Order: sequence, then structure tokens, then C-alpha cells
Amino acid sequence: MGQEPRTLPPSPNWYCARCSDAVPGGLFGFAARTSVFLVRVGPSAGAIPGTPPFRVIGELVGHTERVSGFTFSHYPGQYNLCATSSDDGTVKIWDVETRTVVTEHALHQHTISALHWSPQVKDLIVSGDEKGVVFCYWLNRNDSQHLFIEPRTIFCLTCSPHHEDLVAIGYKDGIVVIIDISKKGEVVHRLRGHDDEIHSIAWCPLLGEDCLSINQEENSEELEIPNGKVIAQTAVTKGCYLATGSKDQTIRIWSCSRGRGVMILKLPFLKRRGGGIDPTVKERLWLTLHWPKDQPTQLVSSCFGGELLLWDLTQSWRRKYTLFSASSEGQNHSRIVFNLCPLQTEDDKQLLLSTSMDRDVKCWDMATLECCWTLPSLGGFAYSLAFSPVDMGCLAIGVGDGMIRVWNTLSIKNNYDVKNFWQGVKSKVTALCWHPTKEGCLAFGTDDGKVGLYDTYSNKPPQISSTYHKKTVYTLAWGPPLPPISLGGEGDRPSLTLYSCGGEGIVLQHNPWKLGGEAYDINKLIRDTNSIKYKLPVHTEISWKADGKIMALGNEDGSIEIFQVPSLKLICTIQQHHKLVNTISWHHEHGSQPELSYLMASGSNNAVIYVHNLKTVIESNPESPVTITEPYRTLSGHTAKITSVAWSPHHDGRLVSASYDGTAQVWDTLREEPLCNFRGHRGRLLCVAWSPLDPDCIYSGADDFCVYKWLTSMQEHSRPPQGKKSIELEKKRLSQPKPKPKKKKKPTSRAPVKQEGCDGNEDESIRESSGPVENGVSDQEGEEEAREPEFPSGIVSVASREPVTCTPVSLGFEKSKVTVNNKVTLLKKEPPKEKPESLTKKRKARSMLPLTTSLDHRSKEELHQDCLVLATAKHSKELNEEVCTDLEERFHLGLFTDRAALYRMIEVEGKGHLENGHPELFHQLMLWKGDLKGVLQTAAERGELTDSLVAMAPVAGYHVWLWAVEAFAKQLCFQDQYVKAASHLLSIHKVYEAVELLKSNHFYREAISVAKARLRPEDPILKDLYLTWGAILEKDGHYAVAAKCYLGAASAYDAAKVLAKKGDAASLKTAAELASIVGENELSSSLALRCAQELLLARNWVGAQEALKLHESLKGQRLVFCLLELLSKHLEERQLSEARSSSYNAWAAGTEGPFVERVTAVWKSTFSLDSPEQYQAALQQLQSIQYPSATNNTPSKQLLLHICHDLTLAVLSQQVACWDAAVEALLRAVVRSYDSGNFTIMQEVHSAFLPEGCDHLRDKLGEHQSPTTPAFKSLEAFFIYGHLYEFWWSLSRPCPKSSVWVRAAHRRTTSVEQSQQINNASPEETDPKVSQPETSRPPELDVRLTEESKQMLITCKELFSEKHASLQNSQRTVAEVQETLAEMIRQHQKSQVCKSTTNGPDKNESEQVAEKSLSSPPSECKEEKNQPLSLPELTKRLTEANEKIAKFPESVKTWPFPDVLECCLILLHIGSQCPGSVTQDMRQQAQELLQKYGNTKVYKRYCQTFCT
Repeated sequence: MGQEPRTLPPSPNWYCARCSDAVPGGLFGFAARTSVFLVRVGPSAGAIPGTPPFRVIGELVGHTERVSGFTFSHYPGQYNLCATSSDDGTVKIWDVETRTVVTEHALHQHTISALHWSPQVKDLIVSGDEKGVVFCYWLNRNDSQHLFIEPRTIFCLTCSPHHEDLVAIGYKDGIVVIIDISKKGEVVHRLRGHDDEIHSIAWCPLLGEDCLSINQEENSEELEIPNGKVIAQTAVTKGCYLATGSKDQTIRIWSCSRGRGVMILKLPFLKRRGGGIDPTVKERLWLTLHWPKDQPTQLVSSCFGGELLLWDLTQSWRRKYTLFSASSEGQNHSRIVFNLCPLQTEDDKQLLLSTSMDRDVKCWDMATLECCWTLPSLGGFAYSLAFSPVDMGCLAIGVGDGMIRVWNTLSIKNNYDVKNFWQGVKSKVTALCWHPTKEGCLAFGTDDGKVGLYDTYSNKPPQISSTYHKKTVYTLAWGPPLPPISLGGEGDRPSLTLYSCGGEGIVLQHNPWKLGGEAYDINKLIRDTNSIKYKLPVHTEISWKADGKIMALGNEDGSIEIFQVPSLKLICTIQQHHKLVNTISWHHEHGSQPELSYLMASGSNNAVIYVHNLKTVIESNPESPVTITEPYRTLSGHTAKITSVAWSPHHDGRLVSASYDGTAQVWDTLREEPLCNFRGHRGRLLCVAWSPLDPDCIYSGADDFCVYKWLTSMQEHSRPPQGKKSIELEKKRLSQPKPKPKKKKKPTSRAPVKQEGCDGNEDESIRESSGPVENGVSDQEGEEEAREPEFPSGIVSVASREPVTCTPVSLGFEKSKVTVNNKVTLLKKEPPKEKPESLTKKRKARSMLPLTTSLDHRSKEELHQDCLVLATAKHSKELNEEVCTDLEERFHLGLFTDRAALYRMIEVEGKGHLENGHPELFHQLMLWKGDLKGVLQTAAERGELTDSLVAMAPVAGYHVWLWAVEAFAKQLCFQDQYVKAASHLLSIHKVYEAVELLKSNHFYREAISVAKARLRPEDPILKDLYLTWGAILEKDGHYAVAAKCYLGAASAYDAAKVLAKKGDAASLKTAAELASIVGENELSSSLALRCAQELLLARNWVGAQEALKLHESLKGQRLVFCLLELLSKHLEERQLSEARSSSYNAWAAGTEGPFVERVTAVWKSTFSLDSPEQYQAALQQLQSIQYPSATNNTPSKQLLLHICHDLTLAVLSQQVACWDAAVEALLRAVVRSYDSGNFTIMQEVHSAFLPEGCDHLRDKLGEHQSPTTPAFKSLEAFFIYGHLYEFWWSLSRPCPKSSVWVRAAHRRTTSVEQSQQINNASPEETDPKVSQPETSRPPELDVRLTEESKQMLITCKELFSEKHASLQNSQRTVAEVQETLAEMIRQHQKSQVCKSTTNGPDKNESEQVAEKSLSSPPSECKEEKNQPLSLPELTKRLTEANEKIAKFPESVKTWPFPDVLECCLILLHIGSQCPGSVTQDMRQQAQELLQKYGNTKVYKRYCQTFCT
């Protein structure tokens, strides 16, 4: 297997005429998103023998938007220079060796669409943009020329390889021109013939027109004199052929000497697998060309479906071409090809590299036309990584471009053996999970909620579950079937079912045998089994323990719930994260310590990772669920949310985490220690997986469209970047693409977003943005850029100073935008002026019958005529036709004739009102007529109902009124007047409809008011309203109002939970009080404790005690906090603590008397603790709490709290005269400070709790051997050990006052030194050179030795415990052997890497030197070299040591003991510094122990010093 880093890069950009290029010697570059990826090709790539000779070696980072052009300098001697153009408006010149920008220009005002480095002039770069402007830029003299040839969009341009001044330009509309840049861009030829975009221009590699035997006359379909005038033959126009490829499906060859076309090649429609192509359908096409240097009679072109053709130009009268890779099926590209780049390797192979829409980069051998290798790439975020547990080394990658990649990482012949699966996917793949036992069975989930199953060994489309999630699928997991699926008989149900967790917070169980059937929501089972009344939390993560007996669910509120099969009984809730849980992972079961399989690591939107040990909880199987609030280990260091964690299958307790801070981190969880940090990504990490075969190798994926394979041993950093370094990474990430500001959408309220940035649009296909969806992937690469990471404004200014990140030009552009916006100032509204009285008269109401009125104001003749017509009509018995027409014309006379005429008049007037836009007047006229129903119907149809009309509706009858009110309510809804609509519905007693209307339009406050006022109190609608509104408020962060809603809905538990969500002390306290009021005692006490712990961090002692007062069950914790406060005050007074605190409680003031007496006095006075029963109760409360052991990395505040917990137990046990328990608790406190390397605290515990030494405890325990005797022995040993160190340091300081100098010695011991003294007495501390030379010792010391210290030195005999020395020696041997084995593996891997990367001898030598210096200190090197250990020898040692350890009695193994050899060394030191202070007998004993057990590396050289 290849031991080397690998990169799966982003896809090359689409629809660019030249965005990849290659230079002789084997360097290829392609533009992908905002950067250029460099690939070394050929022998120098250092690939593993037998694999394809290429390697991704780096990236050019600096552009802020899509790179649209990339070109190398093809001038010998400067192949290291290249140029890029980008949509950010700049052209940058780079040096690929240093990967830095040499210079840049931002001359173009419009999008740059073409770029070429002149092959003739070594410092000329020519670029063109979409408005037709061309810039020539001379690098060496930093000079430029602006040319504007045609006002058309430039699609491509190519400089002539023969004439330094000729450039050919192809336009969007099919025109091709050849210009002479020495004559200000004069057009030498205008070549017309194509009628669509020009995609590619290639000059014939040979000068002159003799290479092609073209019968000039025969093919001259367009005889055209260029520019209308005959040009004399000059050197410039000496013939040369030019080939152009266009979207019109033709390739044309042009003669430059005559400026016209000489040959047309029409692309053939090739029969492909999956049926032929209908030539009438205009298929998507990009026609790119390459004219091979050594074969001027041949031309390579792309074709419709991704095939490549080699055309034979010698027989121009018939189309003759050869298909690339014709013999081997499936080697061709499957979609259109964009770029072709020739490359000559160091071993003189002629290769051709192609980039395509199918997201593959392929390399072709021009000699055989076969594909040599393929580099796959990613067109979206890498959301998910999963290694197959069956088919080792098979890595599935879920990508945002709608395809699943399956990478066979073990392939010997091909480093990038990747298969694509796109059928049935059609959207971003956000989750993956292999079946644990069934080969090739891969479950996937997408961002639109789909869950499916692929068989990766067949070509069948996947099975899709008929039950979709409403939002993105976050996680998939295989687990044992639960009811109802598990209720079938053995043969009727699958052994494993598929669980999926979606963004809406639901976990579904799918039956893989019947995906078409219904999937089951497991919440129902959880509710029934645990009879839960309150709202279940929103689930965001699911993880099964490897044995399938325990399921963990992570929730949006940060809690993690642990359930037991078969019925999902809740056994434990972990309240730790308090923010949305993104990832949970159980430790594997095959380690050397089986109990580690109970470790569960989890990461959330907080940057801290917690590891919990659930062994005791799971094994005790509690009746009612336990709440855990203390983690077993805490891993802090990341600076942004955690997206994924994975345990190493090769180590015990080793974890890798991926974070939004842009790095992946490897941890030793048992020691809480960061081991190495990977910073190769340029985006936020989304997933991480440990190679199942190689302990040194990890894969990670991010939103930079990359998957990296990296080696832990090759990382130079050990922890995530903090402060400045994270700003660097931030900058690096800033140079990622910015979201396009054009499309401003309202933020849609989404589910708890697990991976933000899951949505959006990485607009790759600028030119053809809405092509058809083919192969399940549309042109638009369906990926939005990462949302800008939030960061303090300071960072932005730093970034903008960096020339690479943001150019001054673009800044200027921003400013100009701003000023434009400023000009649009609003006119100030002037205050209304007082109107003169004449204006304030009321306006006359509009006439109801304006037409009639106006007709009565006509001329006198007309009015007279009216009278005559009226008289005739009134008095003639029968109206003749003439009079009727007269009356019809003079409709206004209807006022004076009969009713029918009046109706006619009203109709005309009404029409007039409607035409003039006065429907209300029309309605009034109809009312006069008495046609109320008609009015209402017309008004309803036209959407013109009004309050007054509806108010009159009852006149037309009850049913008409009901109908009118409903119609009016509908109309008001269209006008967005929902509240008014609801009020109208209430007027006709449609209460439920009114409430539903308000609710569906988010008027919850109003809806609740209505429902409460009009419905029964127990109506379920009301509860539903409260819960819905509460959920929305909670999502928006309005926790207090949400809590009120939950209280309204009588789910007080949820109210307390939501209040606590903010996590600050005030919120937690309120939540605790609320829980206490409503009787949720367990919740109340856990919240109160959290609140107290928050206040403790701020050293607010008074507040912490107040919070703990809330709950009787926290009485024990109050005692702990009280003791902690007194101890902190004590340390502060002794100036041993840096932290200062102002808010001490009043009772902490007294400082007289022994410490323990002060503690019990305060307990008695403040907490009224005086009877043994009360002490016993407090003791029981506290004994149930178990804190994890300490490590060097435990934060000091947490350490103090845990130590004080043990000390409180000790004092309580003393009070109830339970001396065994007191000794054990006291020892736990001492060991805790010893493990954390905090010597100062250890000594303070000794001086405060054992001021007179351990004798009084010995008396209390009595003479007989009690089970606690070993614990007491350990305690006594630690006490002597502390004094021994103090005494030794006091000798080294020339200062007479004993108590002071010991103290001073302390303060100087930094925590690092402390940890060194404690951890196996590291060489530096115990080296004789460290201590003061004897001469400088003050004479008084000898006097002091004789009195008080002799006694102490005699008691040191207790430290010389033979059995402890033996046990510690065996343990050291085990640790050393394990380390040697790990080092051997690492060395082996490194040597593999060195062999594969043939970077010359120098690098390897330096590495070997480094290894030597790493492996052991110089003094040991000589010995080690003489006796290299074999593997069997090491294994034998390991077994022997483990057997020895097993034989020791439990009593010795249970309680830690100071390092015996360390104590021997210190005593011998003291003896050498103060001759006569240590008895001969003791010295001899110490030397014997050292000789007998000092055979491990750590002690060897010191034993030699003292024992010779």
C-alpha cells in the first residue's frame, strides 16, 4: 500500500477556453474553483513503482473568485512561471516553485474570458474580456497596452508560435480575427464562416503552407478578399494554417496567406453505448483542439459525448479520423471535454491531458491513443467519509455534486481507483454508512431527506426508502431491529436495520428488506417504554455501540441519551455539551483493554470534545435513568465547532477530530493530550476517517471540495492554531470563493443546522447556466460556497493588508459603490404647515349620479328638447319606435319616467363609476335598486368587498351574510390582513378556522388570545399552539418567551430545559428555580449545580452558594464549594494562586486555627451541620458522585473542585469516625494533585489536612491490618515524598529561613517543571549538575539538619517499598515496549515514504539524522546500537511484564505510590550534598533498589552515576 499523502482535488472549472496547461518536464496545472492545482507527471512524480506516474503536489492560492484562465510560460528556462486570470478581475503571474505571486494587474474592467502567454515573447501575457477589450502585458518592464478590436464577447485567444506580433481571437458570435499587436491591434484577417461560439484556436506548428496538400481551388467555398483589399505578401503574412473549433459542430482550417477557409471538418455523430444520438437534437458541445507539434498533418479534437478524435488532414476530401481508446471500453470521458494540453515528460513520452465535465482529468499516450491514467475530482463539499468494514480499504465519499465516490485505496496498480455512483442520487450526499457484514451494501442520505441503499458491485440503480426526512439526512447507522420490525419471527426480519437521523429531529428505522414499506419513528417506542410526558428533544445524531446493545442519541440541546435494547429503555442522560451535538463515536472493541469499548466521544457546536466512560452505568443497569454531568476526559484546543470524530482502530484511546477551525486534530484521550494537527485544508472540515489498515494514515474532507489522505507522523504541529495562527488559517479560508452578492434571499428558517453551508450554489457554469440535467448532475455544480466564517473585525483588516488576499483595486471598487449609495438621500419630510381657513372647508361629496347631472347642465336647446321628449313619453298612449330610441339615448330621463327606465339609468351610471374606479358608488346604486345579493356577488368576484357592504349583508338573509363574511375573510387574506380576516370569521362563530388562519400565518400571540378566550381550557388546539410557538421562539433564540409557552402548555420540564439553553449563570439559575417550583427535582438540582459551576469559573463564591441553596439534594455540594472557597482563600493568602476573587462569603474571613477545624466550624455555623446523622446524609449524597482521574492537562479550576470533593468526603468521614473512608478520600485528593503534576496543591493538602503528619490517622486505624492499610501506607508515602522534595530544594537555595525558602522554591516551580519532577523524575531535575555546588551552602544548614530533618530522613525508609518498586518497574517495561513497537512501525513507514519520494539523497539523510536524534538521547545511542531488539524479543518482554503485574495483590495495584526509584535518587542526592545526613544503611538500600529495578531507559544513566 502506498505510504504517501494523496489529494482528491476539486473539479477543473467548466466552460473555460484555457484553464489548464502543461510544460515540458512534466508539470501540469488546472484551475479549480479559486485556485490552481499542480500535478507532477512522469518519472519525477516519485510515484510508487507500478502505479501511474503522477502526483498532486500543491496549489496556487490567492484569487478570491473563480479562476477562468491558466497558462504556463512555454519559454525554455522559465517553465516555472505561469499566469492566471480570474473573475475577481485580476491577472496574476506566479512562480510555481515558490507558489507565490510574482506580480499582478487589474487592468480589465469586465470579466476576463481568455488568456495566453506568448510562446514567442518571453514576458508577454495577452488577455481578453467579455466586452472585447484586449490587454497585452509585458512582465519584465511592467508595461501594458489596451486594444479594442471589436465590441463583441471574446471567447478565446491564441498567440502565434511563429510571429511575435500575431494573435488570433475567437468571438462568441463565430467571428475569428488575426491582429497585429505591433500596429495597435490592426486586423490582418477577419475570418468568417462559423456561426456560433469559438471554443478553441490552434496554430499549425509548422510555418508555411506546404505541410497540407490541400487543393486550394476545390474547397474554396468562400472566396473572400480580407478587408476588401489585396494584401502584398510580407513576412508577417507568410502563410501558416490556423484551426478553429466552434459550437456550430465544425472545425475549420484557414490559410493565413489568403485569409480564407481551406477545409471544413464536421463532427461525426458517434454511436455510443446507450443508443445513438439524434442529430436533430442540438447536443451540448464544447469543441476544443490540439495540433500536435510533431504531427502537423494530424489534429486532435473533442466531440459530442466526451470522445477524442485524431483527424487525418492529408485527405481533405473525405473525413478521416481515429477514435482515442477505441479498443478499451469505458476509458473515454463520459461528458464533454473542455481543455486539451500536450505534455512531454522527462523520458520523452508525448502525452495529452484532458479535462471534462465528467470531473475526471485523463492522460493519453499520443503514441497509442490509449488512456494512461485518470485523476478523479470532486465538484462539491466532501460531506461524509466511510470505510467499508468488509471490503478493507474501500472508502466511500459523499459529495455535494450529487455523486458518491467509492475509492479503492488499496489498489496496487492505481492510486486513484475511484468509481462514481450517481443514479438515483440527484442531490448532495450528506451521509453514508456501509453494512457491517454484507459486501458492497452502502446506505446513503441526501440533503433533500432521501435515504437509499446502493449495491456497489452491480450497475443497478439504488433502492430508495419510501419514507423521506423533511430535511437533510445527518447520520445513518446500522443497528439491531427494534419493535415493530423486530416483532417478526427469526426468518421474517433482517438481522440489522438502517437508522437515519434527519434535520427535522426525527430518527427513522428502515427495513432494508422492504424499503418501499413505511419507516418507523423510534420516538414512539422511546415514549412508550419510558412513559415520557414531556416533549422529546430534537435528535441530531445516532450512534450504536459495536455490540449492538446500546444506542446513543445526540440532541439539539446538547444532551446525549443512552438507550438499551430491545425496547430502548433510557438508562442515562449526559448533560455536557449544551449545544447541538454533531457527532458521537464509540471506541472499538478489539483493543488491549476491553473496558475502553465503553468510551464514547462526542463533539458539538461548541469547540470542546468530551469523552465519557459509561462502563459503570451500562453494567449497573439502573432502574431510573442516571444523569451524568462530569466527563471522563475533556479535549479542548479547537476554536470552532466539531463536525466529526473517529477512533483509531489501531490504538487504544486515540481519537481524531474534524472542526470548522480548518484543522483535524489527533488526541491521546486517556492523557487528554493533543498529538498532531493537520492544516492542509483551505476550508472548514466536515468529516474524518482513520485508515483501517495503516495506523499512521487519516482521510479528511472539507468544504474546500478536497479529500486529503495525510500521515500523522509527517505533521509539524501538535495542536490546533490559537490566536495569530488561526488568523492565518482564517486568511487562507478568506481567499476561498465569496458568495455571490446578487441573489439576496430572505433567510429561510431551517432546522437546527448541523453543517451550515450545506446549501448554495457554486456557479461553475457561468456560460450555460441552465443546461439539462444529465448523469444526475446539472451544469450548475450544486454547491454554494461556504458561508463566510464569522470572525472579529480585526481579522478583516489584517486580511485586506495582505496583497494576495484582496487587491487594492477591488477595494476601490467597493468604495465607489458605497458613495453611490450615499447619494440617494431621502428628502426630509417637512412639518405640516397650518392651512388657511378657506382650505379647511369640507370637500363636496362626489355625486352619485354624475352623468345624469351633467346631462342636465347642457345647452338650453338640448334641455328644451328633453322636456318635449319627456312630455311625449308621458302622454302618448303607445310609444312609437322613434320616441323609444330618443328615450334610450336620453337615459337621464329615466329619473322622470318608469322604473324600467330608472334601472337603465342606474346601470349606465354604475358602469361609469366602475370605469372611473369608484366601485363603492356603484355598490350604493345597486343597493338603491335593492339588489343586495347581486352587489355582494359582484364585489366578491372583483375582490372589492368592504366592511360597510358586509355589514349590510344580513338584510339579504342569514345565509347570504355567512357567505359574504367568508368571502370577505378570503379577500382580506389575499390582502395580507390576516388578523382582520380572523376577526370576521369570529363574527360568524368560526373559532377553529380563525385560530388556524392566525396560526398558519404565524400570528401565534393573537391565535392564543382568541383560542383562550373562546375555547374550552382543555381544548388540545391550545396546547398545540403553545408548543408550536414555543418551538419557533426556541429556534430563534427567544428562550424566555419560549419557556412561557411551554409553561402555558403545562410542559414545565421543557420550559426549564429551554431556559437553560443559553447556558449563562443567570439563565441556569432561573431554570433551576423554575424546575424546583414545578417539582422537577432532578432537573432542578442538575441545573443548579451547572449554574454554581459556571459561577465558580468566574470565582463568584456568593452566587455559587446561592445557586446551590435552591435544592436540598445539593447540600453536599454546598459543603464542597464551601471547602473549595476556604482553600482558595487560604492559597490566595499564601500567594500561591494567581487568581484573585472579590466576592467571598462573609464566613470565609476568619483565618485562625487549623484548616480542618475552620472548615467544620463554618459547616456548623452556616450549614447547621452538627449531628452525626446530618454528616452521614451529606456523605451519602457526595459518595454517589465519581470524578475522573486527573491528567497533566486537567484545567486548574476543575482540578481544585475535584480535589475539594475528595477532601470534603475525608472531613465528613472523620466527623462520623469512619477513618478508613477518610484515609481513602484524602489519598484520592493527594493522588489527584500528583497525577496533574501540581506539587504546590499537593503540599497544601498535606499541610492543611495532615499538619502533624500521619500518626494520628495510624492511631485511629488501630494496629490490626485493616483493608485500608495499603491506602494508609500510600498516603504516608506521599506525605514523606512531598517533604523529601521540599527538604532537597531547601538545600539548593542559599537562604537560611527554612519555611520561607521552601515556599520560594515552590513558586519558582512552573507547572512544566512540576510535571517533570512528578513524572518518573525526569533526567533534568535529578541530574546532579542542577543542584547548587556544595561550597555555596550556608553553614547554618548543618545545624538545621541535626534537629528537625534527621527525623524526616529516617522516615523515608517507608518509601523504599520493594513490592511497589517491582510493580512500577514492570509497568515501565510495558510502557517502554509499547513505545518501541510504535516507534518501529513509524520508522518502517517513514522509510517507505523516503523510498517513494525520490527527492535526492539530501532530504533522506537529514531525515535519518532527525530520526536518530529523536529515538534516544545521545548517551543511550551507543548501547542501543549494539543491541537492536527483535520483535519476538519485545513480545516476550511484554508478556513477562504483564504476567508479573497480574501476580501482584490487588491491594498494591489499587492505590498509587510515589515512584520508589525517584525517591532513592533524591535521597542519594541529599546524601552527596550533605555528607552524613543519610545513614549508610539507607544509602545502601537505595543503591540496591536502583541496581535491581533501574533497568529501564529512564533510570539507566542515573543508576550508573550513583551505583558505581
